[in-house]
Amino acid sequence: MVVTFSVVAQNVVNDTISVQSDTSKTVLKKEEPHSPVKATIMSAALPGLGQIYNGKWWKVPIIYGGFGGLIYSSVINDVRRREFLNAYIARVDDDPNTVDDQFEGQYSDGNLRELADFYQRNRDLSIIFTGVLYALNIIDASVDAHLKDFDVSDDLTMKVRPSVQPMGSTMMPVPTLALTLRLK
Repeated sequence: MVVTFSVVAQNVVNDTISVQSDTSKTVLKKEEPHSPVKATIMSAALPGLGQIYNGKWWKVPIIYGGFGGLIYSSVINDVRRREFLNAYIARVDDDPNTVDDQFEGQYSDGNLRELADFYQRNRDLSIIFTGVLYALNIIDASVDAHLKDFDVSDDLTMKVRPSVQPMGSTMMPVPTLALTLRLK
């Protein structure tokens, strides 16, 4: 961006006015381009930071809400898995001192093992989805940074008009449609 200033001043000396003009001052303000690499690195270092850099503040609560929900899900599923797995181990370990008091009469040995596997699978999926959310956070910051300076002005026009083009070895005229796209 180039900004020029034209300055005019008046000096009053002994009832005479002298005019001084100075147009030699030019101020150059260099705008730093929006960097997709910087947004990607920031978002990889701290999820949501790339979105803040891109000016998309509203995405940060969504990202952290997703992380919070997925981490909560993985913790709850792991706690339930441990409960069912410990009860299963207590039943099948052939030690009379360990007794399953929590699920006695409710679930069979096979049911306890199936429930432990079910909650382990859910825990593992929650961890995988947390990784996917982390990757999507980085991809979103990168794509948004790439499109930050994309021109979406109203000066985009497209015209479709009929045309005749010579085609083939005989150069026979064939009716076609011509598409003209004008960007700015």
